[in-house]
Amino acid sequence: MDPSKEDMSFKTREEQHVLEHTFEGVLWNSRLIVLLAVAFGTFSAIILFVSGSLEVINTLTHSVSFAPIEVDHTEILIGIIGAIDFYLIGMVLLIFSFGIYELFISKIDIARAGGIFHNILEITNLDDLKNKIIKVIIMVLIVSFFQRVLAMNLSTTMDMLFMALSIAAICIGVYFLQKLNI
Repeated sequence: MDPSKEDMSFKTREEQHVLEHTFEGVLWNSRLIVLLAVAFGTFSAIILFVSGSLEVINTLTHSVSFAPIEVDHTEILIGIIGAIDFYLIGMVLLIFSFGIYELFISKIDIARAGGIFHNILEITNLDDLKNKIIKVIIMVLIVSFFQRVLAMNLSTTMDMLFMALSIAAICIGVYFLQKLNI
């Protein structure tokens, strides 16, 4: 809808009944409840970033042995991919927190002043927010899939064939998602 053609007819405070004005004020201010989601979403993202970092440290300390100088590459990859999973989910929560704050409360002026994060904050409606979150969730699912593939024990040729078909299906899906430009 063109903002210049929006219906600009609204009642002034003097034209409204006291109950109508009070109810509309309470209703409008009830949007502030999303601050709970913003705060807890941001807090959860911080926890996930710290957990991902601890996962990397834990993986390196348990996968590298200095006595015979032995490195377990598979365990390192599984642990680091697990950490990437934490980071990606943390990013989903941050994007969600930024998005609902901007949609319901106010634009994040400090981020816009620097002009650094304008593409993250280009959320004008719930569909924009949904599309940004979907992209990151798809990446989380792909990373989780590859983490599980690394941990699999392939014992038969059918196992290898199914794994190859799964990877091909993911590649085809990502290709079509890029073509649709979600």
